Amino acid sequence: MTTAANIMAEATANRILVVTGASRGIGAATATMAAARGYAVCVNYRKDAAGATAIVDDVRNAGGCAIAVKADVADEREVVAMFETVDAELGTVTALVNNAGVLETQARVEAVDAARLHRILAVNVVGTFLCAREAVRRMSTRRGGPGGAIVNVSSMAARLGSGGEYVDYAASKGAVDTFTIGLSREVADEGIRVNAVRPGLIYTDIHASGGEPGRVDRIKHSVPMRRGGHASEVASGILWLLSDEASYVTGAFIDLAGGR
Repeated sequence: MTTAANIMAEATANRILVVTGASRGIGAATATMAAARGYAVCVNYRKDAAGATAIVDDVRNAGGCAIAVKADVADEREVVAMFETVDAELGTVTALVNNAGVLETQARVEAVDAARLHRILAVNVVGTFLCAREAVRRMSTRRGGPGGAIVNVSSMAARLGSGGEYVDYAASKGAVDTFTIGLSREVADEGIRVNAVRPGLIYTDIHASGGEPGRVDRIKHSVPMRRGGHASEVASGILWLLSDEASYVTGAFIDLAGGR
């Protein structure tokens, strides 16, 4: 039987990663790829316990180290509890991927109400801030931490605006871009690098949340590469930004959008 003590013993002391929204899509691909490269991984989820557990099982069956932790990143108490769980079961976090994000059914701005805006901003913006805050408190060399790296998952929507579909989602990702720049400068001399990826049309379940599961295939011909991207391609970019190969990179963005 796997115990917290067993997991702690297995964790690699300086490669402990939290991936939010990791039960599917880009988050799941990132968690799996990171574990294969030696990270001990916290697979965060809000509702999909089965998906998160399946990822953890796959990682452990392959000889890696992972735990699943339920937390709504929009809830400050749950975020704090998640990082405390990581402290206790894996050790001090050295890497964070702020991947959790939501969108709602495609709509024009004239049809958007305040409740929808609050839901989107709470997860996509407030959740990103809160998780980064907890990571910085642990990573910062100014506070006695080991340093680390944060990657925020933004979107090409932040640049393109998503008119007629998801202007609210695009605006939330624009806030993530600004946050990435500001935080990167704030903690650059504290051993923490902060960067972001901006995925484009990627085959994930998020499009079903917007009411159009086949959206990527509908508009993929507008992409210069004439295809949609895959979660693993985004994960590769994220893992590079977390790695020592990107040791002099902070406040930067990688657009993973096929040239769009």
